Amino acid sequence: MPSLGLITLNALTAADSVLVPVQCEFFSLEGFGKLKDTINLIQQSINPNLVVEGVVLSMYDQRLRMANMVIEEIRNIISDRIYETIIHRNSKIGEAPSLGQPVIIYDASSKGAINFLNLAQEFLTVQQTEKIFQS
Repeated sequence: MPSLGLITLNALTAADSVLVPVQCEFFSLEGFGKLKDTINLIQQSINPNLVVEGVVLSMYDQRLRMANMVIEEIRNIISDRIYETIIHRNSKIGEAPSLGQPVIIYDASSKGAINFLNLAQEFLTVQQTEKIFQS
């Protein structure tokens, strides 16, 4: 569950947009709800230009019923801004930081690295598409 302390509030106040990662676990739903409420409050009172770029689902394990329930619930809450790329639970993602490397350097062929590369490509595609429609 994210900490909604002063640093988070200051970051959201200063930001143009936010990309929200949500772990596919039960307590993440509660944290997501609190963060969504906080973002709405900041948009209404301090930073009306704050945009939610989207939600990235992470630490997904398709074998776990709870993970699938979390995805379904998030889709019910904010269906139009969920990235299609899901970051699956992968041991290489956890190992890479201990060696001071990003996962795409540590093991570029791992499922985790491929997930992150796909997410980056999807993010850039969405940004480019939105830029075209704003022109």
